[in-house]
Amino acid sequence: MAAPSHRAIVASQPDDPGYFIEDFCNWQRIDEYRELIFRSHAAETAGALMGSSTVRLYHDHLLVKEPNTRQKTPWHQDQPYYNLDGRQNCSMWAPMDPVGRASTLEFVAGTHNGPWLMPRTFMTSEAKWFPEGSLADLPDIEADRGVFDIIGWELEPGDAVFFHMLTLHAAGGVGSGRRRVLSVRFLGDDIRHAPRRWKTSPDFPGLADELPAGAPFDHPSFPILWRRPERI
Repeated sequence: MAAPSHRAIVASQPDDPGYFIEDFCNWQRIDEYRELIFRSHAAETAGALMGSSTVRLYHDHLLVKEPNTRQKTPWHQDQPYYNLDGRQNCSMWAPMDPVGRASTLEFVAGTHNGPWLMPRTFMTSEAKWFPEGSLADLPDIEADRGVFDIIGWELEPGDAVFFHMLTLHAAGGVGSGRRRVLSVRFLGDDIRHAPRRWKTSPDFPGLADELPAGAPFDHPSFPILWRRPERI
C-alpha cells in the first residue's frame, strides 16, 4: 500500500467513504509473496484441482478494501480478461483478515463450464476487451438472486477459496473492518498463450514478441511452481 507498482489501480469512486485498490504481478519484488507462492502447498492444491501434472504461476493480484468501502466487485468471469486459452486453470483467493458473509467472494455454482461472457470495466461497464456484441452479456444476477445457485462462505485468515477462471463471481463492499486479499492465478498443462489486440488485465507488454500464439507459457514470467512426482 505504501509503494504500489505501476500496475496498481483504484477501483472505487472518489466519493466512496472507503477505498478499494488493486495491484498485480508483485511476486518478484515482495519476499512475502514469493514465500507463499513458491513454498506453500497452494500450487500443489491447484494442481490436484486442475488435474494437471504441472502448475505455473500466471500472476498475483492484491485486492484491498479499506473500512466502509461501499464499492462492490460486480459479477464477472476472470478468463475473458486474460491472454490465455484452455481449461486447466485455477485462482486462489486468500484473505488476510476475517471476512463476513456479506463481504465475501460469492460464486454461481456450475458456471465454470461456460460460456464465456462479455468482460466489462467494473465502474463504467464498458466493453474494452472483446468488441461489443461479440460475447453474450452476463445475466442480471442481483435482480433475482433466488434463480441462481449462489454460494459463498465466511472466511478467516488461513482460509483460501480456489475456483476456475470462468466461474461467475462477485463480492460486496465492507463495513468497519479492512479486507485484504491476495489472489494467485495458476496455469495447468493445457493452457496456451492467446495474444489479444487489446490490453489485457493485467497486461504483459512485449510477451507476444517472445511467446507465439498457441504456445505453452514457457517463459520466465510464468515459472513452474509444482510438478507431479513421477511414479517409480
